[in-house]
Amino acid sequence: MLIRTTITEVKNAVAAYRSENRDGIVGFVPTMGFLHEGHASLMRRSKAESGLTVLSIFVNPLQFGPNEDFERYPRNVERDLELAGKENVDIVFMPPVQEMYPKPVKTKVLISEVTDRLCGASRPGHFDGVGTVVSKLFHIIGPDRAYFGLKDAQQVAVIAKMTEDLNIPVEIVPCETVREADGLALSSRNVYLNDAERIQAVVLSQALNKASELSRSESETPASLRGKLVQYITEAAPLSDIDYVEVLGYPDLTELNNNLPLKGINESWIVAMAVRFGSTRLIDNRLFTAKEVASHV
Repeated sequence: MLIRTTITEVKNAVAAYRSENRDGIVGFVPTMGFLHEGHASLMRRSKAESGLTVLSIFVNPLQFGPNEDFERYPRNVERDLELAGKENVDIVFMPPVQEMYPKPVKTKVLISEVTDRLCGASRPGHFDGVGTVVSKLFHIIGPDRAYFGLKDAQQVAVIAKMTEDLNIPVEIVPCETVREADGLALSSRNVYLNDAERIQAVVLSQALNKASELSRSESETPASLRGKLVQYITEAAPLSDIDYVEVLGYPDLTELNNNLPLKGINESWIVAMAVRFGSTRLIDNRLFTAKEVASHV
């Protein structure tokens, strides 16, 4: 496993592979480190589908707001490298902030509309930072495929829209959310939860299960479903502080017709939520298709 910390070094390493494997596929897994099984599943998917897998570990300051957790975001480089080695990653790109941003950033990638709701509304500027760093990484690595977890389904939609609009030659591969045995979605931020918060945090996945049940009703609308989920979370988890619960079209994240039952909606849609427990903000979601709802899946 090669470990590279500069842009020149990692570009040269990928170029060396391409010079010997002209038809080889380069897979890319961008992360902020503090890796867990969710990240490992992305690495395994890339390894299965690519000739070369590149993992990046970079805590990107541009996507953190002034009162967010950039400085205390969990980091464990030794453990990250151990996990990457177990998954047989070929190249790990671990640049310092100064390498990625040697000068104040005057050019940013702005993705509109699909960022207007959910985390884009709750965290102004967050997706400008995400789009900027992912665009930089795509140009540095030059991958054929990039793997992203659907736990952050809005991020997947944003990156897919960016690559489409800017004609960036990379295929975005969405991968299913990996969960704990009790249903809690794996997240690097789960380490912040105290024991009581961890017990109640499972309410997110429980609410999504409830959404699956409720969506089968002949009369359930996006508005009524949202209201029931807010009530459920509030009553089931007293420690919770809801940031948002939304029912939107996907991947454009547009509002659905609140007068139309979910069983009558002929497009894919998402139930997405962000809930705080103490100082820890957790997100989760579930995607639905008209066919799934109609068949009572």
